[in-house]
Amino acid sequence: MARALQNPLAVSLGDPAGIGPEVIAKCWDNRDSFALPAFVAIGDPRSVAAVWDGPIELVDDPRQADAAFDYGLPLIQLNAPERDQPGHPSVSGAHTSLDSLEIAVGLARSGSASAVVTGPVAKEQLYAIGFAHPGQTEFVAERCGVSPQNVVMMLAGPTLRTIPVTTHLPLTEVRDRLSSILIECRGRAALRGLQRNFGIAEPRLAISGLNPHAGEGGKLGHEEIDIIEPAIAALAAEGWRVTGPHPADTMFHARARANYDAALCMYHDQALIPIKALHFEEAVNVTLGLPIVRTAPDHGTAFDIAGLDQADPRPMAAAMRMAADNAALRAEVA
Repeated sequence: MARALQNPLAVSLGDPAGIGPEVIAKCWDNRDSFALPAFVAIGDPRSVAAVWDGPIELVDDPRQADAAFDYGLPLIQLNAPERDQPGHPSVSGAHTSLDSLEIAVGLARSGSASAVVTGPVAKEQLYAIGFAHPGQTEFVAERCGVSPQNVVMMLAGPTLRTIPVTTHLPLTEVRDRLSSILIECRGRAALRGLQRNFGIAEPRLAISGLNPHAGEGGKLGHEEIDIIEPAIAALAAEGWRVTGPHPADTMFHARARANYDAALCMYHDQALIPIKALHFEEAVNVTLGLPIVRTAPDHGTAFDIAGLDQADPRPMAAAMRMAADNAALRAEVA
């Protein structure tokens, strides 16, 4: 059961032509069996009505969601210039998804919402309207006044949490982007986030190598010696419980996972393959290092099944529950 919150969650619908509206509506439909707290969606009600015939309760303030929650899906209305069709993304829909995200973040920053849960967006469409960020994580960080290098994208499941140091980069660029300072910043944000969002007083962070066998003492690459080990030493000198660099191929079996609370990995797939292999339906994207709580389901817009009543709402429900738990833990120590 998700923890009780003073204010509801703010949930951006994501791209109106994707599965965001459907899974969010289904979460309201299954609010009791999914053990969800009150939440308010933000977006164009027509995108919800196109994929769901349930009741919608229009509200002006997220704090009205508690009273409306038993009667319909609470929704703060955005009026898009055009009605989007499921499965057919558009420039108009990109504007709506960005506005929805902007409002959700603003509500959380003002305290009107306890946390932000973001629906999936289409980056190609966002880039077409001038969106200049690699993803929603960096956008939220900027709106919160936090440097992108001081936030981390954590994928959290029941038995594993992973964090990539570099995210959406071609593999050929990873080596040039890695630095000891970046690894330190990501590691520090991850460790503090484990304390603030997950209530782990003395978190343990396992840090991977970049090369096979973590470089084999320099025989298979020097990045571990030149870049990763100095970062680990710097974090350890601050009193953090960090280990590594570990060979990535032996970090994720059950016995290894028992020795750490999160794994810091050097690049996107190194972090995301194990979490998706173990917890494909349950993994939640959590942004650490922010003054607010932000989570998201670990899936995309799925335009190919939008409007077909095939989208699984469980990942979105998991993101809502984790947002509520993280926000409640933060409130307890505030």
